Amino acid sequence: MSREERVILANMCMVSDDDKILVMARKSDDWPGICFPGGHIEPNESFVASTVREVYEETGLVVSDLKLCGHQQFTMPEGYRYIVFLYKTDTFSGQLKSSEEGDVFWVKRSELEQYQLADGFDVMLSIFEDEALSENYYYIENDNWKWKNL
Repeated sequence: MSREERVILANMCMVSDDDKILVMARKSDDWPGICFPGGHIEPNESFVASTVREVYEETGLVVSDLKLCGHQQFTMPEGYRYIVFLYKTDTFSGQLKSSEEGDVFWVKRSELEQYQLADGFDVMLSIFEDEALSENYYYIENDNWKWKNL
């Protein structure tokens, strides 16, 4: 039995500044709504370096001192796994600017739920905020998506 499987790797980063967090209003048709900046990890790129790159490309900010919060993974019905590494930091420099990916802006954490969140982003937030959790695991059961926080 082979232990190899196809995997797509991605990242996402929660950048905070006192009581505010940086969010992106995504322009994508496949996953619209508010979420944190992030994106795909390129071949031969480290997870942390890819997160720094993606945050810079999408926000104009250079982040550092990233802390791994956990990950989110999807076991896709097409036969591959999609894993998103979740980081957070409050260390950054640069000038905030939006990109073609979406508009970026600061919001108070207490006001985040007033916005239209990207599908499933509320579940993902638990990994960023609850130190007792490290994984969101999505899987298909009876033709429906299910998830577990672990």
